[in-house]
Amino acid sequence: MIDPYEILGVSREADVTAIKLAYRKRVKSAHPDTGGDAETFGQLKASFELLNDPIRRKVYDDTGYDPELADKKDLQGLVILEMLVNEMILDEREPGSFDPVSSMRRKLTDRIVNARFHILEMERHRARIRNHINRIGRKPETDVLGRMLKSRCETIADAISKADSEIQTIEQAYGMLDGYSYEIEIAEVKDAAE
Repeated sequence: MIDPYEILGVSREADVTAIKLAYRKRVKSAHPDTGGDAETFGQLKASFELLNDPIRRKVYDDTGYDPELADKKDLQGLVILEMLVNEMILDEREPGSFDPVSSMRRKLTDRIVNARFHILEMERHRARIRNHINRIGRKPETDVLGRMLKSRCETIADAISKADSEIQTIEQAYGMLDGYSYEIEIAEVKDAAE
């Protein structure tokens, strides 16, 4: 994800006028018709469009991502983190008395473990179906049972593929938590233990 403020050389507090001036100044030298680089020009244009749109700018400022510029996996990870943030906000425990970041990591890890277990179960079922297919004698004209069983194998393969994608999305969300820590108020925890 590019940082539109950095690309345009403006502060996060810059108003629309300052953003337009910065864009016009930089685009003159970056335009491919004047010997500039097409990629740089594209980044300038995308940055200007993002910061010139108040809704997109607000979303970017709040999340660090723009739906139109962000990678699809990042956006899917953000959706998962959004649910976890909502859970953290609704948690009735006193801030500082628990570590919500560790809790988020645990929940994500649990989801990955459950998805992997589900994949193993589906692979076991698919192997059993294949074993049945190999043992069933076929009628010469139609193979109704064989087609039904093959269809089930394909359905299971699709479900496995979806579960793999879900794991990748959860891992993306987990990676977004890298570098975060949470300060717990130790004095209160000690008092509560005594």
